Amino acid sequence: MNIHELFFHIHYCNGGGSRLILAKKLTRTLQHHALILVTSGTGTYSIADKVGTFHEGMLFYLPANVQHSIETSATQPASLFTVHFSYARVVFSDAAWAIQPEHDWLALPPTTALQDYYAVSEVFEKLVTSWHAKFPGYEFTAKTLLHQLLLAIDQNLRTQHKNDATRLKVEKVIAYMRLHIQQNVTLTELADLVQLSPTYLSRIFKETTGYSVIAFFNKMKVDSAKELMMDGVKKVKDIARQLGFSDEFYFSRLFKQLEGVSPTEYYHKNIHGF
Repeated sequence: MNIHELFFHIHYCNGGGSRLILAKKLTRTLQHHALILVTSGTGTYSIADKVGTFHEGMLFYLPANVQHSIETSATQPASLFTVHFSYARVVFSDAAWAIQPEHDWLALPPTTALQDYYAVSEVFEKLVTSWHAKFPGYEFTAKTLLHQLLLAIDQNLRTQHKNDATRLKVEKVIAYMRLHIQQNVTLTELADLVQLSPTYLSRIFKETTGYSVIAFFNKMKVDSAKELMMDGVKKVKDIARQLGFSDEFYFSRLFKQLEGVSPTEYYHKNIHGF
């Protein structure tokens, strides 16, 4: 889920400081998307063809146009945080913006029993509180917090599906990339570093970061190039060579692909203020 490419419109939030109390059975089909976090209580749910029970720490993702039903327990009414939203995917490439309509589903399961969900709950509460406070700029603040919420959820899900050893291997690869940012590294070299097959490393790296191994390393190099430009002394070919690119034209193409402008254009627009 490339969260950084998503642009949100929030329709409304519920929960407030005391959270929303679900007092009766709710059955409906929304025209937009919703995230619901159960903060206390129990009950039953039905989403499309999936039926089950819910409890504290359960996260629901309700896509648009999918019928769902949630019924709280009579003895343990459920408390919830909810956010209702629509979204589009906004992509910047080759100096042009492209807006893609929302897909039917975000890359989230319809129901998830979150473990150690307190980080998710904290961001969710900030989002709902900000929405209801209605201070100036609350719409922008809420959208930013929705991004943070999805990142917190994504991190929680990744942690549940990754053991610590795997996470540490990915972090070790990234640290190695940072240390060798001025060189070229191969997938085989990185796989040998963490004693994994190149195929398996590629898969867990993409699942953890959202990028392929080489795409992530190239992004790190371009970020480093932007920092090197700040002194206003080095030429593009010198920066390319310093970052391990033997072909400055390939480096320029890669830079433009990621930043939308060539290194020279970036320099003039950001360093000299043109």
